Amino acid sequence: MAQQEDVFKKIVSHAKEYGFVFPSSEIYDGLSAVYDYGQNGVELKNNIKRYWWDAMTLLHENIVGIDSAIFMHPTIWKASGHVDAFNDPLIDNRDSKKRYRADVLIEDHLAKFDDKIAKEVAKARKRFGETFDEAMFLQTNQRVLDVKARRDALHERFAKAMNDNDLAELRQIIIDEEIVCPISGTKNWTDVRQFNLMFKTEMGSTADGSMAVYLRPETAQGIFVNYLNVQKTGRMRIPFGIAQIGKAFRNEIVARQFIFRMREFEQMEMQFFVRPGEELKWFAQWKEWRLKWHKALGLGDEKYRYHDHDKLAHYANAATDIEFEMPFGFKEVEGIHSRTNFDLSQHEKFSGKKIQYFDPELNESYTPYVIETSIGVDRMFLSVLCSSYEEQALEGGDTRVVLHLPAPLAPVKCAVMPLVRKDGLPEKAREIVDDLKFDFATHYDEKDSIGKRYRRQDAIGTPYCITVDHQTLEDGTVTLRERDSMEQQRVAIADLHALIHDKVSINGLLRKLR
Repeated sequence: MAQQEDVFKKIVSHAKEYGFVFPSSEIYDGLSAVYDYGQNGVELKNNIKRYWWDAMTLLHENIVGIDSAIFMHPTIWKASGHVDAFNDPLIDNRDSKKRYRADVLIEDHLAKFDDKIAKEVAKARKRFGETFDEAMFLQTNQRVLDVKARRDALHERFAKAMNDNDLAELRQIIIDEEIVCPISGTKNWTDVRQFNLMFKTEMGSTADGSMAVYLRPETAQGIFVNYLNVQKTGRMRIPFGIAQIGKAFRNEIVARQFIFRMREFEQMEMQFFVRPGEELKWFAQWKEWRLKWHKALGLGDEKYRYHDHDKLAHYANAATDIEFEMPFGFKEVEGIHSRTNFDLSQHEKFSGKKIQYFDPELNESYTPYVIETSIGVDRMFLSVLCSSYEEQALEGGDTRVVLHLPAPLAPVKCAVMPLVRKDGLPEKAREIVDDLKFDFATHYDEKDSIGKRYRRQDAIGTPYCITVDHQTLEDGTVTLRERDSMEQQRVAIADLHALIHDKVSINGLLRKLR
């Protein structure tokens, strides 16, 4: 685990050094849990958003997009339950003066049981080799069964405490399991308290005439209050979906792990409106399709898993997370929820307006049920960055740091480099840049030795480097170097566009989803 933490520190450092992510307001010593995306980070982020947006709106004829306002009428958040129920259970350690989410402390403790089982499996596999039967071992090994029994009993107790909103029981679990503060190492805990996560401000010109408003903690409500506008103006028939990408804000007390948990973040959400009674069928379909979207990136199928919720949100009748294996363990990157008709019913009740859907096939009006897919752009960004980072030993004792970014997501698609800064090579390289830049993010790089330039492009994840040399002037060919294999081939300048396009186009990813 310590080794993984070291790798994560290197990734955070690399993200800053190569223009991906900067601490916000750094010259003023920063602002906790707020980050800025640099010149390479914003391109990677935009490409992730483009992949999601096109997968939703181009591949589904019945999904359209909107962009709703960050500020909304405050009663919306009363209707949605956020004013009364958008809380985290927090606990303080009196010695370290640090504050933690009680549920996260217990979840991390539960993960230790899973690690113990995984270690027993690894030891047995090493001992028995090819004859090892993992399923049989898990069912028969007494040490594994003992650990699993303890884990399951704790899990059941934890799930009940969360569902009952029993804060005293959450604290008692922490005490009984002897969970210590990671900083002080002590068990000197306060009571567990609820803390509302919404940022509140005022709208209006005078103190007397101002109205309390909130920065939205999620983008979904902007879709719900507009669903009938979209349905009528777009002549949409159920089932149909509305997609949105936008900023959301949560006053996270326990913001940590770089951009994994921030106070200002970006979401990609799609709400899919269906007939009552058909929601679980659609929930299963979206659960499968969303995992397919992730796996198409080629980051490693084994790095993903589903995690079904123990505690369902007040609005849900089914919920699962897609978790990705970060350096600090499996963590949620996307949630798929069957939200029932809770949100639309609440907005109808609180607004006094009829927002039911008239179904021409059934010749009746009803409140649609909703399937939600919600993915954090920043968490997705982090999962791509973490799984792409590699410190690679090369022949001859040399090393390189390379980002194996999926080519369609890479901030720079190709870099064009004159071998030397004379003899007309820079001019020829510029010609190639001017031709390619209309379709691909293309860099021109002439500083330092060619080897250093390759290393620089490897570090930001550029899939292709194009070297212009004296032979280029004679026969119109260049050296095309591929990032991951470092293989080089001579290709005609005229063929560059087609060769690069095949590998870096987002269309290639989308075609995997058909």
